[in-house]
Amino acid sequence: MSTKPTTTDLEWTELDQRAVDTARVLAADAVQKVGNGHPGTAMSLAPAAYTLFQKVMRHDPADTQWVGRDRFVLSAGHSSLTLYTQLYLGGFGLELDDLKAFRTWGSKTPGHPEYGHTEGVETTTGPLGQGVANAVGMAMAARYERGLFDPDAAQGESPFDHFIYCIAGDGCLQEGISAEASSMAGHQKLGNLILLWDDNHISIEGDTETAVSEDTVKRYEAYGWHVQRVEPKADGDLDPAAIYAAIQEAKAVTDRPSFIAMRSIIAWPAPNAQNTEAAHGSALGDEEVAATKRVLGFDPEKTFEVADEVLAHTRGALERGRAARDEWEKSFHAWREANPERAAEYDRIARGELPTGWDEKIPVFEAGKSVATRAASGKVLQALGEVVPELWGGSADLAGSNNTTIDKTSSFLPEGNPLPEANPYGRTVHFGIREHSMGAELNGITLHGNTRAYGGTFLVFSDYMRNAVRLSALMHLPVTYVWTHDSIGLGEDGPTHQPVEHLASLRAIPGLNVVRPADANETAIAWREIHRRWTKEYGKGAPHALALTRQGVPTYEPDDDAAKGGYVLLEAEGGEPQVVLIATGSEVHVAVEAREQLQADGVPTRVVSMPCVEWFEEQDQGYRDSVLPPAVRARVAVEAGVGLTWHKYVGDAGRIVSLEHFGASADAKVLFREFGFTAENVAAKARESLTAAQR
Repeated sequence: MSTKPTTTDLEWTELDQRAVDTARVLAADAVQKVGNGHPGTAMSLAPAAYTLFQKVMRHDPADTQWVGRDRFVLSAGHSSLTLYTQLYLGGFGLELDDLKAFRTWGSKTPGHPEYGHTEGVETTTGPLGQGVANAVGMAMAARYERGLFDPDAAQGESPFDHFIYCIAGDGCLQEGISAEASSMAGHQKLGNLILLWDDNHISIEGDTETAVSEDTVKRYEAYGWHVQRVEPKADGDLDPAAIYAAIQEAKAVTDRPSFIAMRSIIAWPAPNAQNTEAAHGSALGDEEVAATKRVLGFDPEKTFEVADEVLAHTRGALERGRAARDEWEKSFHAWREANPERAAEYDRIARGELPTGWDEKIPVFEAGKSVATRAASGKVLQALGEVVPELWGGSADLAGSNNTTIDKTSSFLPEGNPLPEANPYGRTVHFGIREHSMGAELNGITLHGNTRAYGGTFLVFSDYMRNAVRLSALMHLPVTYVWTHDSIGLGEDGPTHQPVEHLASLRAIPGLNVVRPADANETAIAWREIHRRWTKEYGKGAPHALALTRQGVPTYEPDDDAAKGGYVLLEAEGGEPQVVLIATGSEVHVAVEAREQLQADGVPTRVVSMPCVEWFEEQDQGYRDSVLPPAVRARVAVEAGVGLTWHKYVGDAGRIVSLEHFGASADAKVLFREFGFTAENVAAKARESLTAAQR
């Protein structure tokens, strides 16, 4: 087979074209074998994906964690074979048997790409548009990382300079999250981000004319992106030379993100299935697969056919990757020699360690004072910011309410922004009123590595973020969500802003740790524990949700056992406890007041503060029993939200003081009184529980 180049701008041989067509038939065969999946997009996108992985991106298939690599995000995650075929051809660790096991139990090739499951997969994608926002977060993190380690290098001259590539489909760009993220990327002038749009005009319901009539390219121009359109070849296939040229032009534009619209024909070149909605999400059928193979010059009787010379050619990516890595190592070594202090900081951060003495900077709050936990959180963040340079974040336009400004003098904003605190490498991120994309951008920042990110809004608006939060948990990403105004305690804004079902709903997400501190000191201990769990020594990560009060609450003496998720805040007096009051957040002080009434009546009463159910469940049975003695069946749980969480803790004799309806617009004290969050009501429920426990 000839290997003579067929273009002058891009080295493209017959072997390259054969490799692209091999990816197409592999996609068709994999879906056909399992009987379900999305073959069409993987077939039509093969030239673009191959061009990226074999001709454009800087990566080393033998080391998928190389810090200097370009990142690739397949936002159109349903077309997972677009990625899997390139990981196989490029030598990232997938082999032919993995493609044959597509979408089956225990395989490395699940229906949608999953981070941590398959080498070379940079993020879990599937919910459309999430990948676009992940890519924006990665581009933001790359800029912040450069600011940490090499801020003075000329553009393109730092070992920390690299590109983020993303392929998105029509569905991705219809989802609102991509609009939020794309607006953010344009505002931030993320010149290291290149988004390729698979403009195939097909979705599950048919031609996208059913749902979309806007000019998407002009929309991205309006966002402030550099935009290009790439037309297909005369036969309808994507043109690798045109795609390559567009990418090179995009890489040269460093003051804006780049958008490349690629007009494609789904399932090209399947004779009957191309340009049909059926090709989007269904197997083509044996006859159509065979017909496609004939068009491409493959044997229709063979499945998963890969010529030895094709695989040898594409596995050349391993050698090119080593060479690129060696070249990068030279520049990295030169940077280390010239920047020993920054190199030491890089090594610490890369090891997943925190600075020596970091926890000593965390404030301790005076007992007896009334402090809102959101205010305490802000003071902790500012204290940590002084000693943990990799920590950064912000809010969805609520920084003054969330207390998430880590540095008032330094905002993460691009050159040219008129604000006096604007700094391309700034600490405080202004995510704008874009909660959903903020969550997914935080995921992208964390996936990129070498920084620690948080983002804030009101707890009630966590609903806007839920899919991104779920993906944080699914990927075990140590993202921190700072959600304030955590109950009816926010008062007059009323039920639209008062979370009721949110704590229970968030606790239902596997792997998400929901932390609702009782006071300022529990808040400080929570931040310390979250940071401790960020370290590599701790093991697999997890996202954390801090639920914080708007209103002031009494401050108690600090107790390190708060980091265990639940602990005895006040012990019973006058004998073993007869009743246990369990509470979280702003209701802990209500439980404390109820205890005083019960103790005055001669009822020895223990108060348990349980800031984090998930942390508590991690403790051994002995500790949990020491906090909640099995013999004490009289129990009351108190939380200003729905009571779903607490049935397992109070048992058949227990009572729950909860909120099983929406709130109202009134002063917080009035609402707590009217809805039964009073010491008198809690004490009354405790007496009911005592009676029930004696039956």
